[in-house]
Amino acid sequence: MSMPKTRYQQVTTYQTRDGSQIRELLHPDQHGNRNQSLAEATVAAGEQTVLHRHHRSEEIYHILEGEGWMTLGDQCFAVAAGDTVAILPGEAHRIHNTGKSSLRFLCSCAPAYAHEDTELLETPES
Repeated sequence: MSMPKTRYQQVTTYQTRDGSQIRELLHPDQHGNRNQSLAEATVAAGEQTVLHRHHRSEEIYHILEGEGWMTLGDQCFAVAAGDTVAILPGEAHRIHNTGKSSLRFLCSCAPAYAHEDTELLETPES
């Protein structure tokens, strides 16, 4: 059986298709939970994720540190530590770090995050 617990310092980061750095805290493929994933995402100062959407997954972002600008469908609004944003399946979104330090947020996905469920809506900058 998979271990249903992770230790933050032992989870390595990777880059998602949208360009954010992700630390996958719990995911069904690794930890035995069934219907959702929880990750910490980091966007460097001045950077933004690529505009994208997930066809199946609903996401919740909870901002831990930093400040930024969220694009969600046809809405754009400021986000900062303590804010929580709901992203419905199929909704185009991106987050732009407008601060001078990293923008860190928790991202919960149900069903769990999958690369193949991510559709990029613009070309990532190289």
